[in-house]
Amino acid sequence: MERESMEYDVVVVGAGPSGLSAAIRLKQLAAAADKDISVCVIEKGSEVGAHILSGAVIDPIALNELIPDWKEKGAPLNTPVTDDRFYILTEVGSMRIPNALLPPLMNNHGNYIVSLGNVCRWLAQQAEELGVEIYPGFAAAEVLYHDDGSVKGIATGDMGIGKDGEPTDRYTPGMELHGKYTLFAEGVRGNLSKELMARFNLRDGVDPQKYGIGIKELWQIDPAKHKQGLVLHSQGWPLDSKTGGGSFMYHLEDNQVAIGFVVHLNYTNPYLSPFEEFQRFKQHPLIRPYLEGGKRLSYGARAINEGGLQSVPKLAFPGGALIGCAAGFVNLPRIKGSHNAMKTGMLAAEAAFERLAAGSEGHDELMALEAAWRRSWVFQDLYKVRNVKPSLKHGMWLGTALGGLHMWLNDLKLGFLVGWTQHHGKPDHESLVPAANAKKIAYPKADGVISFDRLSSVFISNTNHEEDQPSHLKLKDPTVPIAFNLPTYDEPAQRYCPAGVYEVTRDDNGQNPRFVINAQNCVHCKTCDIKDPTQNINWTVPEGGGGPNYPNM
Repeated sequence: MERESMEYDVVVVGAGPSGLSAAIRLKQLAAAADKDISVCVIEKGSEVGAHILSGAVIDPIALNELIPDWKEKGAPLNTPVTDDRFYILTEVGSMRIPNALLPPLMNNHGNYIVSLGNVCRWLAQQAEELGVEIYPGFAAAEVLYHDDGSVKGIATGDMGIGKDGEPTDRYTPGMELHGKYTLFAEGVRGNLSKELMARFNLRDGVDPQKYGIGIKELWQIDPAKHKQGLVLHSQGWPLDSKTGGGSFMYHLEDNQVAIGFVVHLNYTNPYLSPFEEFQRFKQHPLIRPYLEGGKRLSYGARAINEGGLQSVPKLAFPGGALIGCAAGFVNLPRIKGSHNAMKTGMLAAEAAFERLAAGSEGHDELMALEAAWRRSWVFQDLYKVRNVKPSLKHGMWLGTALGGLHMWLNDLKLGFLVGWTQHHGKPDHESLVPAANAKKIAYPKADGVISFDRLSSVFISNTNHEEDQPSHLKLKDPTVPIAFNLPTYDEPAQRYCPAGVYEVTRDDNGQNPRFVINAQNCVHCKTCDIKDPTQNINWTVPEGGGGPNYPNM
């Protein structure tokens, strides 16, 4: 069946902070200039916010610019940070670092503890009121190109394709959405963004992107233990001194606590399981008392861009641009990216509007965007912390000290003393050592009270995929997991996936290993696409609407 098409001035892929901010800004500029500009946003989640997962403590700087009266309009930023604490953990104890010793960049006062999913739902309402068309449940599966190579738009995935690759009785062809400009706001490690970076050489001259995996739970805790506005971060146990990462605990309203753990994906031990490290962390004597007597409400996981300034690719290409986490604007030491994602979306909108208002037919390169973001506070936000992540190659403690010194010098207006920029080196998938050279890790069994197993966790992420569809997790070479990864690394996919998607099964005699992909469990974190040592796993979009359905995450 031939695909139908729809024409827009601007097509936005992804209803996250950057995509929605871009759509809102376009409509604001159009209204101010009395011009009619059509904008649509497509979102692969079943609803706006369904796939949004973040800590999150949000810096409102971009929101103040985009919608200055957001308080009057009811934006769900209800919990200002009132207490900011940072701890170093050992297995049995903790040491709080006095706030006076922390770089002012790390200060969270003036920021808000939020559900980023709910913020996006609110942003979507603001966008629709301005005339933006938003289509959740439709996954962008293909980039469309003109004959001259410029981006024409995207096509959504076909619905109703069976596991055998043949149409079923519920088959519906995808829709083509054509735009004069297409903005890709897919988030971290977007599969179309990967294609565009390769096709247009957008990563030429920049460092490899670096990543972490963030695993999060939402809890309802005893009101006597709840401290609305409390922000708690930690480093140290259960990770060793050579493995980067840390934790967060944010006390929202209504006795809810967002608790999570981040492991940098350049870890070296193939036996490490980020999910199990998180479960161990919750048993720490500083943390467990907060959760005892509480109830776990939701669970999720998501990759995080950590490369910072050195890893940001060129944003613009003929016919569109990358914005937000599709390009990678997270400030790692602040554990914040939403403000930069929103601002880059706004800047792309301004560049596109300028061309459209001038009568452009589109499909050209938004030349103004690159200079605009480098003139903006986004660049300064990343520039000040550019050497923090690379310093961690010296180990957690020395690296943290060097990164802290770098931030202090910038805060004291002495950044010229550290005028150089360190580089990241190899990508994360090259960091594993062979299993024969690594120490096995004995993780404790889940108690079902504070710590849990993966399958019960996936259950409360409300993850669901249509079972009769081809796996969206594609192996470039199906022989690699058993023939190479298993003998070399004890097949690390069994452990780095936080959702139990990948298994190695054997017969009753413990022989004949087989690699099994439980695609139904996938929470769309993208860790497999990033960490697989041979880059043999390619994450693609499943049918629209599939995946997690995060409430209040």
